[in-house]
Amino acid sequence: MIPSRDLAARFEAYADWRRRLSAGVSALHDWLADQDLADAQVDLKIQQLLERLHQDKLIVAFVAEFSRGKSELINAIFFADFGQRLLPSSAGRTTMCPTELLYDGSRPPSIRLLPIETRLKDATVAEFKNYADEWVTFPLDLSSAEKMGEALSRVSQVKRVPVELARKYGLYGDGDDDILQALENGDEGTVDIPCWRHAVINFPHPLLQQGLVILDTPGLNAIGTEPELTLNLLPNAHALLFILAADTGVTKTDLEVWNDHLAGDDPATKAGRIVILNKIDGLWDDLKSPEEVDAEIARQVRSTAQLLDIPASQVFAASAQKALAAKVNGDDALLARSRLPQLEASLSQKLIPAKRDIVGAASQAEVRSLAAGARALLDARVAGIAEQLAELRALRGKNQDVVGHMMERVREEKELFERGLARYTALRNVFTQQTNDLFDHIGLEALRANAAKTRRRIEDSPFTKGVRGAMGDFFRQIHGDFAAAAKQSAEIHDMMRAMYVRFAKEHNLEPFNPPPFSVLKYLKEAERLERAYNTHFNTLWNMVSKAKFALMRRFFETIASRVKHLYVVANRDVEAWLKAVMSPLETQVREHHLQLRRRLDSIRRIHQASGDLEDRIAELEQQEAAIRAQVRGLEQKTRAIDAVVEQPDAMPLAANA
Repeated sequence: MIPSRDLAARFEAYADWRRRLSAGVSALHDWLADQDLADAQVDLKIQQLLERLHQDKLIVAFVAEFSRGKSELINAIFFADFGQRLLPSSAGRTTMCPTELLYDGSRPPSIRLLPIETRLKDATVAEFKNYADEWVTFPLDLSSAEKMGEALSRVSQVKRVPVELARKYGLYGDGDDDILQALENGDEGTVDIPCWRHAVINFPHPLLQQGLVILDTPGLNAIGTEPELTLNLLPNAHALLFILAADTGVTKTDLEVWNDHLAGDDPATKAGRIVILNKIDGLWDDLKSPEEVDAEIARQVRSTAQLLDIPASQVFAASAQKALAAKVNGDDALLARSRLPQLEASLSQKLIPAKRDIVGAASQAEVRSLAAGARALLDARVAGIAEQLAELRALRGKNQDVVGHMMERVREEKELFERGLARYTALRNVFTQQTNDLFDHIGLEALRANAAKTRRRIEDSPFTKGVRGAMGDFFRQIHGDFAAAAKQSAEIHDMMRAMYVRFAKEHNLEPFNPPPFSVLKYLKEAERLERAYNTHFNTLWNMVSKAKFALMRRFFETIASRVKHLYVVANRDVEAWLKAVMSPLETQVREHHLQLRRRLDSIRRIHQASGDLEDRIAELEQQEAAIRAQVRGLEQKTRAIDAVVEQPDAMPLAANA
């Protein structure tokens, strides 16, 4: 099997693995519901887990300066089976705007284009995706290769506009070569700009249907002028392919973009960075031996790896153009010489299994948490029945007075517990108040006020110092919000932990240690956004005044949008944590109250008719056996999901079938 087929097979196997995992989670949910072990919180958690598995995407981003053969490489790796170039690829710039290739079954095959004019609006591309009327949509005619090519070629459309308008869009500054050339040539102060800001191609390719998302970027200049790329799309990519030209190697611009935007500080992030030295066919020389050509390519690979500070194993030499031609024409010798199979093998053997491990570990942790909650409930029921059985067995041979005394004691215990519920009610009131205080710290209202104040300060600050101060205060407020949230959540945790200890001691129950809430991941993301802002700040302020403010405003709006998303996620996580903290206590209170009522009812029945004693003992023993069977059933369902997640040979066997 050639590597491209192996890559497709692994994608298919990964999708099949996700389906099997989803089926296991659904089976667990159905079983919990049948056994009366599911509640609203369990239903919500499983629904969210299934949605994550269903919507799981594998994002591969391609970044390069124009004329590096980036679109041709995408065609060669993913779309050679189509028999022609899916993406336009020719000399010069062909991709003029960031382009996402994906498949959404709820939409017809189409290409959606966001007009460049939206750059004048204070909204991000992610926000515009919620409003179909902002996009221009063209259908894709899958039956006509010619019409397909015509529709997809729109991503390369440009138009001439006055230099002043280009500056307002934030696309050019006075030092840009295109602006200088336009002015020197007397082109009436006009310059070419992209027609579109962003493109989304919805195409039912088998790999895209399995959850692959390909991000094609429009050249290195877009990294600095489109905040959505810098702050959102590229950081969220699972793999990033940086394409260089073998004849030029690493240029100064390439190195700057790599160090500033792509390399990343996290070793795990660097592991997902792959560099391709494309166009090695330019090094093929009939006057040199194959060994000499190979030596030159190897030297280029080592030099590139050293300059970019990555292992040479993450640098691949290839010829995308020759590889595509070889695949279309069935030329195995040319395909081998293009060296693309080595790159495809790396993607196949590393990228997909790594993604599978991440998704599997997260799903497994969620399932084990749900199973632990169900097991705790079953253990409580078993303990309650065991206590009832011990009491009833002790009544064998006892007279009615003893039974009456036992009934009175249980009644007193029940009344004592019900009086103790007043403390529980008071705790709920304090818990609600502290919860409200926690949401006040990380609520969207506070963020909106902070963003609005920062936006005004930026607009009113013509100098670097004023903007730096405004942005610094903006991030300081964010850190302050999450620091206050951390303090508040710690108070809630300490209060609930003390309540659990007291409740367990008073009613002879298993103690429960509620999980703490950490704000570290939110602070880390805020720090990443702040670093991204600081990295780009000097570049932005090197532009002329009007372009500078347009681009600065767009960067701020993108940052504000990402921070809003951060707060939304934090609110959702806090809500889930609060339920995880309070729900076990609610369950303990409900179960203990139920067990006391059952004990009292059992003893009352025995007191009224002593002949019922053995029948009641037998009934409880049957209930105990049924619950223990439930425990075994829960373990079986959990092991079935573990088997799907942990089966080490699942991917290779599926891929090589």
